[in-house]
Amino acid sequence: MSSSLDQLKASGTTVVCDSGDFATIDKYKPQDATTNPSLILAASKKPEYAKLIDAAVEYGKKHGNSIDEQVDATLDSLLVQFGKEILKIIPGKVSTEVDARFSFDTEQSVKKALHIIDLYKEQGISKDRILIKIASTWEGIKAAEILQSKHGVNCNLTLMFSLVQATAAAEAGAFLISPFVGRILDWYKASTKKDYSSEEDPGVKSVQNIFNYYKKFGYKTIVMGASFRNTGEITELAGCDYLTIAPNLLEQLYNSQEPVPKKLDAANASSLNLEKRTYINNEADFRFYFNEDQMAVEKLREGISKFAADAVTLKDILKEKIQKS
Repeated sequence: MSSSLDQLKASGTTVVCDSGDFATIDKYKPQDATTNPSLILAASKKPEYAKLIDAAVEYGKKHGNSIDEQVDATLDSLLVQFGKEILKIIPGKVSTEVDARFSFDTEQSVKKALHIIDLYKEQGISKDRILIKIASTWEGIKAAEILQSKHGVNCNLTLMFSLVQATAAAEAGAFLISPFVGRILDWYKASTKKDYSSEEDPGVKSVQNIFNYYKKFGYKTIVMGASFRNTGEITELAGCDYLTIAPNLLEQLYNSQEPVPKKLDAANASSLNLEKRTYINNEADFRFYFNEDQMAVEKLREGISKFAADAVTLKDILKEKIQKS
């Protein structure tokens, strides 16, 4: 019998590797790969990536007058260096993240995204292989709308915890969204002090609801479940457009032969009784209804802070290397 991982792929789900480690990505043969400052930070501490860091430092030293400008340029270059290497392994797209500090600044998010696209272009990589990853704030969603419609740059709206965010993202024409399954479960377990089976997992249910809403109303935006805590969450979402999976869970699926039946089917969504909502042209409505979801508000804030903190740690490492070189 084929592995659970192969069965998942056969269900119609595109498997994406949630890692910045090239050897890991190559092993599981995913279509795409996602990165973020936390993953790059972890990978950058391994000696085999020293050459990429050195190349990024050399670039940064030539592209900034102050040390802070040089550090920013080095980090941007490092993200692109990792993306370039990942694209040698996978057939599809790599997600590269806009600095989390710009999560509440549409203009700066667009500017940084276009700069990242230019850096990839300098490496001979076209924008159709890149997903610009932006937090699903109001400002981030509006940045994605501008990037998609005016610049033809595909976006991955990340740190997504609610149907309100997902609806606005689809209306903005985002290429892909990343609802965070495991982080939703974390919040509910802490809040209710109870354990959840995979079938009743609130993170799983969130992605199911978004998937069905998109398919019911014909949105083309890809739903990519992310941030998993166990393989049960993954197999409950078999049939979802994409799932981005960390290496330890990919390994478990790779070594398992448990059946993975298809659970999500776009054809079944058409008969569901769902109300269509709109937010993209009504910031007040978006903020009000998003604010009504305490879990989503808390996890979005936490996620942005964590990505920003890891970016700062990575910048400190790069700053030290620039000063020593």
